[in-house]
Parts: sequence; C-alpha cells; structure tokens
Amino acid sequence: MRDILTAGLTGLGLDPDAAPALERYAGALLEKNKVMNLTAITQPDQVATLHLLDCAALLPLSPLAGKTVIDVGTGAGLPGMVLALLTPDARFTLLDSLGKRIDFLREVCDDMGLTHVTCVHARAEEFAGQHREQYDVAVSRAVAQLNVLCELTLPLVKVGGRFIAMKSTSSDQEIQEARSAVSQLGGRIAAVRDYNVPQTDVRHRAVIIEKVKATPRQFPRSFARIKKSPLR
Repeated sequence: MRDILTAGLTGLGLDPDAAPALERYAGALLEKNKVMNLTAITQPDQVATLHLLDCAALLPLSPLAGKTVIDVGTGAGLPGMVLALLTPDARFTLLDSLGKRIDFLREVCDDMGLTHVTCVHARAEEFAGQHREQYDVAVSRAVAQLNVLCELTLPLVKVGGRFIAMKSTSSDQEIQEARSAVSQLGGRIAAVRDYNVPQTDVRHRAVIIEKVKATPRQFPRSFARIKKSPLR
C-alpha cells in the first residue's frame, strides 16, 4: 500500500511524505471494519486507490490550505479524514448521523494526534441550525442525489465559499436536475471536473458549487420533508 500511495500522491503533486499517515488510517479502517460495516472495499491496494487516492485527487482541483472544511455524511472519514491528513493547516469537521462511525473517527484522531479535526455526531439539517454559514468549504462523498445533498450542505457554507460533491461520471442528468435547487439555496454550479483516480483507469467527477448568496432561512427543511419533496 505504501508504494501505491507514494506514487499516487507524487502524481497528484501532493506531499508523498503523507503516505505513512494515510496508510495508518487505512489500517485502522480495515481493522474496525472487521466488527463494523465501514467499507465494502477491503483489499488494501484498492483501499489505497479507490478510497484514499480518490479523495486526495480533490486537492489539485480545489486547494484547502487555511480553510475551514466540513465533510457532510463522512461515513468512515471519506473524504474528510484523507483531506485532513493531507492539509494539516486547515480545520476540519467530520459530520455523520451514526454515532459508531464518529466514535471510530474520534479514536483515529486521538491515536494520530489530529488536533485540527473535530468529529461530530449530528444530522446535517439539525447541525445547520447552530453552524449556519460558518464554513469555507463543504465536501461530501455521500450517495444522496445532488439536489438533496445541496440542501444539507449549502446552508453550512459561507457566502464566497464552495461545496464540492464527489460524483460518478454518469451524473450529467443528476447535475442538470439539481440546477434549480442549487440556485434556490444560494449556489451556482461553477465547474464539473472529471479526474483520473491515480494508479487506476477509473474516472470520477467533482461538482464544484460556489455559494453566491445567503441561503434562505427556510432551508434546510426537516429530512422527512427533504426526502418527500426534494427541491426541483
């Protein structure tokens, strides 16, 4: 795994000296996965490429140095933990609604001394009530549709900030259908960037949404309402 990470980081123009820390996080993830469902990908080399380097590939597209960043629906810490290990001069909040996942991430932070990472057990739509428009950048690799993700994330982003959604390259229709929701929430789709996952022949996509005006106070709605009537 170490060699794959080192080569992949070098290819991305990132610090290859971060490879040992990423490998340590991956080891903790795979160990915890034996007793808790964190990832369906369990082969170490694939964890290195399809999880760690996939997330790392966001940084050349949108550098995070000096930013406040929130990962909404972080799950096992993807992409937030990877980005945090690669950007020690930014501050990260990893947010998830499942307490066991957050417990795992807190253990990782304690074990690795990651004082610039805060792990929070909360639902995004409830967390936004206390932390509205406080973050420079939101990121998400969650599987929800983009219009739903935007209602959960854009209220957390400062005007002038951005939301980066990790999507598949087959998401054209999903992006098109989300344009109205993005606008209603104060955003603008600034770029759609397809990228190669290092050390693989896989291509993924980053949708970069700029926050151009404040999100109206009625958003986010309760998750039940978001799910029943997604913004169109």
